[in-house]
Amino acid sequence: MGVIGSLLMGVGAIVAIVGGIWVLVVAFQESIVWGLLSLFIPFAALVFVIMHWNKAAKPFLINVAGAVLMFVGALIAGPSPDLGPPAVGVHTAAPQVLPC
Repeated sequence: MGVIGSLLMGVGAIVAIVGGIWVLVVAFQESIVWGLLSLFIPFAALVFVIMHWNKAAKPFLINVAGAVLMFVGALIAGPSPDLGPPAVGVHTAAPQVLPC
């Protein structure tokens, strides 16, 4: 199941990136100011999407769909294995060099 989860996370990441870039393109098409705000100010893109829902709904929903795919993929993949501390008797320090 880990491979399927990882695959879903990868596909979801690609879909989310495409949706996010599309939102930026729509913001820049509206005006340079909206584009720059969406690019550099946190949550400005969300404000833009809310204020211009008719133009930005589709790319925003694609972005959300990608995030949902990543979340579902993470749930399917499960937690990463805990490697824990090294086993007893395993030396982790660098070996000492003795003088000749």
